[in-house]
Amino acid sequence: MGWQSRTRSLQVFDTELSADSVEWCPLNQWSHILACGTYQLQKNEAKAGVESTTPSRTGRLYLFQFHSQGSFTPPLTEIQRIDTPAILDLKWCHVPVSERPVLGMATANGEIELHTLIDAQQGSCLERAMSTELGPDRLALSMDWSTGRGESSDTRLVSSDSTGSLTVLSLGEASLNAISQWKAHDFEAWISAFSYWDTQLVYSGGDDCKLKGWDLRLGPSSPTFTCKRHSMGVCSIHSNPHREHVLATGSYDENVLLWDGRNMRQPLSETAVGGGVWRLKWHPTQEHLLLAACMHNDFHILHCQQAMDGNDGPCPILASYILHNSLAYGADWSWLPLSSPPPSSPQEPAPAIVEFTESGGHLRIQYESPTASFDTSLEDDSGRYIPDYTLPPEKTAVPSPAPLPSLGESSPSVSCLLATCSFYDHMLHVWRWDWTTSRMCVRASFQD
Repeated sequence: MGWQSRTRSLQVFDTELSADSVEWCPLNQWSHILACGTYQLQKNEAKAGVESTTPSRTGRLYLFQFHSQGSFTPPLTEIQRIDTPAILDLKWCHVPVSERPVLGMATANGEIELHTLIDAQQGSCLERAMSTELGPDRLALSMDWSTGRGESSDTRLVSSDSTGSLTVLSLGEASLNAISQWKAHDFEAWISAFSYWDTQLVYSGGDDCKLKGWDLRLGPSSPTFTCKRHSMGVCSIHSNPHREHVLATGSYDENVLLWDGRNMRQPLSETAVGGGVWRLKWHPTQEHLLLAACMHNDFHILHCQQAMDGNDGPCPILASYILHNSLAYGADWSWLPLSSPPPSSPQEPAPAIVEFTESGGHLRIQYESPTASFDTSLEDDSGRYIPDYTLPPEKTAVPSPAPLPSLGESSPSVSCLLATCSFYDHMLHVWRWDWTTSRMCVRASFQD
């Protein structure tokens, strides 16, 4: 059994400010909506000849709409931008709130803001609904909803901040109220997350290199466990919404660890990914696929089935997206269903001009940043955008790596839409990944 794995860049967007968080809406009716948050450190101007020593942190929230295939325009369209305090994390609630999608935002002024997606005359837009301060002199660093398995009873949030504290908040009809707050870590608490299977359990990771668990029923006086398995700051945690007890964590130590939450002494697996792991995201429907944003080493998709089944060894990397030229921070899977894999080229950039005689298409550079990151799109002789599925038959193929477990008999192929963003080059990328299994391995063939 062989397999092929391909990534293809669809569009690049310059966010102008440093991009660090990107989130697709998980609700079916609005799954074409994408949010992106930015963070920019600004030196304050001198007043009366004295330079201010306190920098300000500003941000911007972008809202996009992804168009279905078949349109003759690039698929991603900006529909709103809002100037905000610097944004460090974004998360959509997994269930509607008052029948509408709600986006949570952790900001540099120490607030958790909630924005409701509404239908306006010009289309969908976000409207600020409510906010709450976590406390003075702190940055809100992360947030998570308790609704990861799509259950709406007792909707709560957890947030971590730069003082090392965690705050659990309850969402009421018109208010967001802190129900508990405690000191969890000695330094910055980079990440906080619920167990989606038992939302009385909360996990946290900090710059003190510690991964901790908390049972809200017992109170926050002491953690249920303290794990020092990571050798540097713990900055990403995600509970698997499909498999009970399975937890993924990542750290500045450049390792992704998988855990059985019932045994936090020894991880199920350890995978070196070559960069600090800022974000981890389980796939919306495939229980064993894990997306990792690896700071200095791009974005990777891990196959975690063997580890979850108790087999030793690192998780194989199925695909890598390497077209960013700065710190890989934000990453998310789209919930939009895609058709079967189209004919497409490998991810590596092609020459600036390529002729496809079968369709008369030209490969045009769509954007070029100061760091030489660029994206390409196909256009015909009149300059119209050619949708991805109309590409001519491919002339190259990626060598098939060593055999890996298939996605299952019911899933011989998977096509996914993803969004990722990088920091200093302030770039948002939307791309697709296609996985195909076959009984014949494809031999590489490169032609001029």
